[in-house]
Amino acid sequence: MLETWVGVDAGKGHHWATAVDETGTAVWSKKIVNDESVILSAIGEILDLAENVHWAVDICGTASALLLALLATHGQQAVYVPGRAVNRMSGAYRGEGKTDARDAYVIAETARHRRDFTTIEMPAQLAADLSLLTAHRSDLVADRVRMINRFRDVLTGAFPALERAFDYSAHKGALVLLTGYQTPAAIRRKGRTRLTTWLVNRKVRNADGVAATALEAAEAQHTVLPGENIAAQIAGDLAGQILVLDDRLKRIDKQIRDTFRSHPQAKVIESLPGMGPILGAEFVVAAGDLTSYADAGHLASAAGLVPVPRDSGRRTGNLHRPKRYSRPLRRVFYLSAQTSIIREGPNRDFYLKKRGEGLKHVQAIIALARRRASVLWALLRDGRVFTSAPPVMQSA
Repeated sequence: MLETWVGVDAGKGHHWATAVDETGTAVWSKKIVNDESVILSAIGEILDLAENVHWAVDICGTASALLLALLATHGQQAVYVPGRAVNRMSGAYRGEGKTDARDAYVIAETARHRRDFTTIEMPAQLAADLSLLTAHRSDLVADRVRMINRFRDVLTGAFPALERAFDYSAHKGALVLLTGYQTPAAIRRKGRTRLTTWLVNRKVRNADGVAATALEAAEAQHTVLPGENIAAQIAGDLAGQILVLDDRLKRIDKQIRDTFRSHPQAKVIESLPGMGPILGAEFVVAAGDLTSYADAGHLASAAGLVPVPRDSGRRTGNLHRPKRYSRPLRRVFYLSAQTSIIREGPNRDFYLKKRGEGLKHVQAIIALARRRASVLWALLRDGRVFTSAPPVMQSA
């Protein structure tokens, strides 16, 4: 055969690959264990089928990482077929059953009919490192939020006055206090002077203020609630875990910052107001190869910042928010735009201008994010840092 299309239904333990010819007939179909030797054997068999082999997978994450790496070493490129497209195409073929073999066949057929799918490029080592670090940081942040919510719930059931006294998501001293004293009776028994000394020894800022606030909350409650002792143990344990998690987040933030600043375009990205090393690293991971964006509009469209028309008949100009875009990339532009309006400058001026035109806060932020996408793309294209004043045009 001259050409064949291979669809791979990727999975964590095994993949299923199906090859079809020019007429759509399946010529090869087999289960492939996610093991290097088995995948290499399958690649060899498929490459012997035709002169040109086109590969398509439905997952471009960790499940297919080994497969994509082995394809790259053999000079083979794969395209990414989204699950939505596979689901829609499944209805065009006979039968209602769903199996790995059928999914792989549909993926191969979809790739055979459509030639506009995105080619999967193997990320560079720096991009791969940033991807792992930012994903791990997101998991730690989610764990911290869950743990603080659980901590506040437990403390409310035993000592509601102390739960209201501090913002535990941002007050380290209060968490240090809760690692040692969790009940009203224990805080009253300790007293303000000894409690302040105890906090100072643990390097708590404004130790006297923390002790005074805690003692005031303890004086407001003299009733012992059911399960207070167990709740105190759990609250103290959770407070210690949150402090340990904060230390882990500080270490990984430093690692992300050091890794990101070794990127050749880190200085340009970080010069844009609101784009720190964390959001900059997330941008590098979410955007991928920046040369794949022909212009700023393509970058903004990938981030879901460009409305799409839904016209029919005489109804025109009906613009809506897109549904298919990169959520991580949109998050980077949205958060950086929201951060940039804190200080005076062109970003805040543009935001206030849009608010003056009658736009709501979210609409104004999205409009600012769209403008910033064009600015960032131009900075990366020209290789220069952001300045509030426009660059001076020199005559030829």
